Amino acid sequence: MAECLLKQAFSVRESAVEVRSAGLGAVVGHPADEHVLLLMRRRGLDLSEHRAVQVNREMLRWAQLVLIMEESHRAHLRNLDPTVSGKVMLLGHWTGCEVSDPYQRTLDVFEQTEGLIDSAVDSWMERF
Repeated sequence: MAECLLKQAFSVRESAVEVRSAGLGAVVGHPADEHVLLLMRRRGLDLSEHRAVQVNREMLRWAQLVLIMEESHRAHLRNLDPTVSGKVMLLGHWTGCEVSDPYQRTLDVFEQTEGLIDSAVDSWMERF
């Protein structure tokens, strides 16, 4: 969901920024959750082709900025590649919040998560 909303925000600005997402415990190759598909469809965004990817060292080194959802993700990425520590930041850094994974939760929880991500993306866009 965060990848999709960041891509949308950059496309509105016509910025040539490449956004990729990857999980720490991703079920590789699986499509986006049905709730996410629904929420993005409501916005006119199609995630039907999305497939889960596991984060790896090459992706971390490729990225200029790595946004994490929860503070606990920072240590995992540091263990994977300590050289990326300086470019890892919380998605909710500017809003002062973490975004918990709503996996296997209700649509209401996904909608709340969408709101947190929206606020966080908006706060990053103010700085680009």
